[in-house]
Amino acid sequence: MAKVISKKRLVTSFNNLTPELQDAVKELYPAGFSDAMMRVDKPNGDFFYAVPFETEEVSYLVKIDVKIDEISDEDDSNDYYDDEIKGADDISDEVGHGEEDLDDDDIAI
Repeated sequence: MAKVISKKRLVTSFNNLTPELQDAVKELYPAGFSDAMMRVDKPNGDFFYAVPFETEEVSYLVKIDVKIDEISDEDDSNDYYDDEIKGADDISDEVGHGEEDLDDDDIAI
């Protein structure tokens, strides 16, 4: 029967890794971390984002600093996505002024 040796498991910040391990993590994720990143919820309600990284001796969960855009109530009140087109009423008024009332007999098909 083969003896199973479990790896040491560590959670650490990317910045706390040695430069060699940082390079190895970057090599593992050449396109960036976003596809492999996972959210880890802590018991106190806080959370962090991390990516898995394995060496022969250690199984790491590497914390990645993520800037999160927080939307405030003030931002919600801004009309960034206003469905109304500015000046649309003026344009529709101009279009309506040049038309004449036509009978069905006056329309050529």
